[in-house]
Amino acid sequence: MTDTDWLAAAFEQHRDHLRAVAYRMLGSLTDAEDAVQDTWLRLAGADTSDVENLGGWLTTVVARVSLNMLRTRRYRQEEPVGDSWPVPAEAAARARAGGEGPGVAAAVLEVPEDEAVLADSVGLALLVVLDTLTPAERLAFVLHDMFAMPFGEVGAVLGRSPAAARQLASRARRRVSGAPGPGRPADLARQRQVAAAFLAAARSGDFSALVAVLDADVTARADGAAVPSGRPVVLRGLQKVARGAAGASALAAGSRLALVNGSVGIVLAPAGRLRVVLALTVTAAGKVSAIDVIADPERLRRLRLSLLPEE
Repeated sequence: MTDTDWLAAAFEQHRDHLRAVAYRMLGSLTDAEDAVQDTWLRLAGADTSDVENLGGWLTTVVARVSLNMLRTRRYRQEEPVGDSWPVPAEAAARARAGGEGPGVAAAVLEVPEDEAVLADSVGLALLVVLDTLTPAERLAFVLHDMFAMPFGEVGAVLGRSPAAARQLASRARRRVSGAPGPGRPADLARQRQVAAAFLAAARSGDFSALVAVLDADVTARADGAAVPSGRPVVLRGLQKVARGAAGASALAAGSRLALVNGSVGIVLAPAGRLRVVLALTVTAAGKVSAIDVIADPERLRRLRLSLLPEE
């Protein structure tokens, strides 16, 4: 057996672990496989004669590769990630055609089966929340809390001290375990009932049902990242907002109820990749009075999210 054959065999023993680390870091099976392949290329070109723990060495490398991919993803120019309600969902898919990856509508409807299964095994709610963390927070949390890597090693990957790595993981942990404030069960139950009725009406494109759940003076705001034109949009009035929501039924089909900063809202996160969040304002009369459509990556990262179980 040649040295290359030995390295390849040793690498294969760690492939599943490396893919698991990369997937939790990146939230995408395709990106995770790219990170694992890059790790193999680095192993094949490295002098590992002094490496005593190959598994630990590979974990460090795949974590660094994933961290670089996260940072690149964060700072590159983002494509519009979703359909704003003034425009039918198909328009957003067409706007992204030929760009990097499928449109959101396609991503909702055509999630690869193995990625969907992997997302389910990790926990879709966790992937959604992880997507709101900074790259450094995500790496610290994944490596320490999910894979028990010591903070000294986590800090080495990040180029920071163990204390700084511990602080990043602690901050991420608070975001992941974020919950609504005490004393609000009745209010949250009312919000959930209204949000569920709104989502069901949007999924079916039922204009009359949407009118029934929206306040007469409802306002919907979408940031520029949620709109194919790249310009923020504001809709005012019952008829306009209801028509916009009915036109976004393809997006609604792949959306879920969630806690958004402690209140009930809606998220679109195909295979755990957070794309769009709807922050809803619900009146005491049980009507949706305001909708904030959030797709800007920086705004998404600042949200505290937790998916609600299906009823």
